[in-house]
Amino acid sequence: MSVRLRVGTRRSALARAQTDQVIRALARDRAGATFVATTFDTSGDRDRRPGAPADFTDTIDRALQRGDVDLAVHSAKDLPLTLAEGLELAACPFRADPRDCLVVRRTADARVLPKDARVGSSSPRRRAQLLRWRPDLQVVEIRGNVDSRLERVRRGDVDAAVLAVAGLTRLRQGRAIGRILPTREFVPAPAQGAIAVVVRHGDRRTAELVGAVDRPGVHAEVVAERAFGLAMGGDCETPLGACARARRGRLTLLGEVLEPRGRARLRGRTAGATTEAERLGRRLGETLLDRGADVLLGRPAP
Repeated sequence: MSVRLRVGTRRSALARAQTDQVIRALARDRAGATFVATTFDTSGDRDRRPGAPADFTDTIDRALQRGDVDLAVHSAKDLPLTLAEGLELAACPFRADPRDCLVVRRTADARVLPKDARVGSSSPRRRAQLLRWRPDLQVVEIRGNVDSRLERVRRGDVDAAVLAVAGLTRLRQGRAIGRILPTREFVPAPAQGAIAVVVRHGDRRTAELVGAVDRPGVHAEVVAERAFGLAMGGDCETPLGACARARRGRLTLLGEVLEPRGRARLRGRTAGATTEAERLGRRLGETLLDRGADVLLGRPAP
């Protein structure tokens, strides 16, 4: 019996590339099933003004809740730390290099940015990390898809821009990478580089089908990093990073939170079984809060 499943995704080239990758994997595993992508514009796609909330899942979430689509494919770092009501993370089938990189013009050297260079990024995390690394840098707000940010660099609007390695490689733009930024200075955003598949809670048939392409190690990394962010009370405006590594049933997690101008940071590490991923992430977040993370972020004392 043939099954036709509707897959919700954003319209962007990167979202479509990721969704196509997931659909190919699902089609290989489940003979007789047909997967049809349905594209949406989210509020984050429609409103790119500086300071506007960058919600890249809301429209798709509502379509999934209504039953207009059967599953949704997202960049895992775009998922709200608390999923919308009635939805669950069913699979994390792939993860590319989670690190950040610098993109510069072809005539420039990404290893030697000039003094007071203008570096484009809309991420509070990247801003804080850049200023901690090089306090002389001028971090300029730039938004838009990967191509538009690359164009800003080519036009000379900025001297460089920080982008995710995963996005560039998935769009076959790897040649634009000028320098991969080391994790020791630039801890990635939670779940960066991973792909997430979300289904309706209680839809066991779809969850089982999607679960066939899940990679347990990647899933554990995503769960740990998201649990860290949630324990910290983080959102897209909180300068924090997390990077987990799962291998042979063991997971290590590095987490950090920064003062918004990069003047200070708190870091911590933990390790344990991949089956404890959520607890490890939550415990590390609580540890940094006990060490004064709220004060670092300028939050009122609890």
